[in-house]
Amino acid sequence: MQAHDLPQLGLHTGTLRVWSHHASEMKLVLFDDAGVEDARLPMRPDGDIWSVATERLTPGRRYALSVDGPSGGVHRFNPERFVLDPYARHVENLGDAREPRWVGVVTEPEPFDWSPKPATKLQDSVIYELHVKGFTKLAEFVPEELRGTYAGLTHPNIIAHLQRLGITAVELLPVQAFTSETHLRRADTTNYWGYNTLGFFAPHADYATAAARAAGPDAVAREFKEMVQGLHDAGIEVLLDVVYNHTADEGDTGEPVLFAGIDRASYYRHLDGEQLLDVTGCGNSLDTNLPAAQRLVLDSLRYWTQEFGVDGFRFDLAVTLGRGTDHAYHRDHPLLQALTNDPVLRETKLIAEPWDVGTGGWQTGNFPGDEEFSWAEWNDEFRDRVRSFWVHSFSQARITGQHRQGLGELSTALAGSSDRFNDARGPLASVNFITAHDGFTLRDLVSYNVKHNLLNGELGRDGTNDNRSFNFGREGDSADPLIDRSRQLAIRNLLGTLLISAGVPMLVAGDEFGRTQRGNNNPYNQDNAEFGWVDWNLTGPQEALIPHVRRLIQLRQEHPVLRPRRFNHTDTTRSEAARLSWFDPLGEPMHDWQWHTPTLRSLQFLASTELPGDGRDRVLVLIHGVEDPAPFRIPRGPKIDGYRLLWDSSAEHVAEIDSDAMSVLVPGDRLRMVGPSMRIYAAL
Repeated sequence: MQAHDLPQLGLHTGTLRVWSHHASEMKLVLFDDAGVEDARLPMRPDGDIWSVATERLTPGRRYALSVDGPSGGVHRFNPERFVLDPYARHVENLGDAREPRWVGVVTEPEPFDWSPKPATKLQDSVIYELHVKGFTKLAEFVPEELRGTYAGLTHPNIIAHLQRLGITAVELLPVQAFTSETHLRRADTTNYWGYNTLGFFAPHADYATAAARAAGPDAVAREFKEMVQGLHDAGIEVLLDVVYNHTADEGDTGEPVLFAGIDRASYYRHLDGEQLLDVTGCGNSLDTNLPAAQRLVLDSLRYWTQEFGVDGFRFDLAVTLGRGTDHAYHRDHPLLQALTNDPVLRETKLIAEPWDVGTGGWQTGNFPGDEEFSWAEWNDEFRDRVRSFWVHSFSQARITGQHRQGLGELSTALAGSSDRFNDARGPLASVNFITAHDGFTLRDLVSYNVKHNLLNGELGRDGTNDNRSFNFGREGDSADPLIDRSRQLAIRNLLGTLLISAGVPMLVAGDEFGRTQRGNNNPYNQDNAEFGWVDWNLTGPQEALIPHVRRLIQLRQEHPVLRPRRFNHTDTTRSEAARLSWFDPLGEPMHDWQWHTPTLRSLQFLASTELPGDGRDRVLVLIHGVEDPAPFRIPRGPKIDGYRLLWDSSAEHVAEIDSDAMSVLVPGDRLRMVGPSMRIYAAL
């Protein structure tokens, strides 16, 4: 049976349907307004579909499932342990924070007057990853009752900040209903990030305002829709970070919450006997070879697209979704193909986190796509190459006197990572990022040599050790002006590289003004002002960084050559592709040997593309990757009269760039570059 052959699952027109192959008995459990059980209605099987029709499933009704079946082995059936309907439109806790009792709540479909979506082309996108609560929780320019909520994201001051930056899409950390793992509840902490899904169709109610929560599930859903609509009205798309690779059932010792109580042997990957196969690091892994699991993922994504107006999705640990019956990854997996070909989802943006923690789990560049439609992927190679060049290599150079990395990997990253993504998919398959929610912030990347995660309560075992960071002379905060200058310069170089590289750039909330997490590179359980929330009380240098980010995004928008759709491996200038001509610092064409020696870390490249109407867009970029100053000679190019400065990372304030932009360089001119730095010029 294929996913599309299954009847409609979940609750529809008074009938609830649930898939389970191994269940021997299933009942619908109903609760009264006080949360007390008041009925158990038997569900009848038709093959593997269990159903019940009742007029008592009215809006506001709380309900759960009681499921019995074989005992022992991989099974965890317990008819006295109520489990959730995976299709529940709202999720509520009838217990407490330490011992939750999760139930679904029946909702009533409510019409919503949607205006047109922004429908931003992928090549024009600038993604901004943020946490719904943490982004506005400390924002004093947002009314207190809206801080940390869906409604807070559409406050005019927040919208104005995003618009001034030039953001085209926000990527929200998980907003499908989630809970905290058992070990976190016992430690009186929470899963702040939300990667522990309970309800694949339910907005996380805790992010709604107190007024919406008091008004009930329909008001929570309405507030979510109003958030999406408000962002759309501002020209900003909404992407959701979704977690289908595992669920809140946890591992072999976890209490059944969802599929573990419905049919653990069918829904989760497992080895012989009773042990679950965990390729996610979270205790369980959804078996997407099961048609019912495929159907759930497809139904959930369509629901968020059609009911909530969402514009796209970033799939957490997406490799798990593409593992076959042999547990190996297959890019032609039925679920991945179904997502790629679905007529509703093809109109959205699909972004993979192209790895998990299982064998063969790193698959960057290996997701489905062609010239008609392609997945995009988080490009961790871009992250590592850029960090190594602008940050970690300086740590090595200060110790040994020599850099270890030359220009080859950086230039590949700048050009769109064609060594990782094939020509049919092109550079837009690469979502370029320097930082993400997990890992150091941009400021911490240049302020800490090692992670400082002890307050997470895991004895420092959590979080990556491969940070490619450098503190430039002192761990943490520093009052030394030389250290601070080196850090600020490194941040501007990182941002400049990110925002002029071919591909789709992604920023993390707060990086535009140098937010810190005090060296914690995995604050997944830090729902607090010290590590988790964005601090909007900015210092002078933080204020000065924002115009740099704004200028770089503006340049990206104004120059199509910086956002090509296709690779160009020829010497011919073409439309929708960037022809890149590479030069050494003295304006001579680069030789092969120069790409692979760490003794040369400076170059220039001229990017050219054809424009409609027989025009051309050309941008010259100068990169100087050492701390010593050096001479550069501007290269000569056909039909180029001069170059006007657009951006200079060595300038502390954007106003300094504007004063220098009055003068025009001509081909063959010499200039002195301070390092490390980069400059961007427009060809005239």
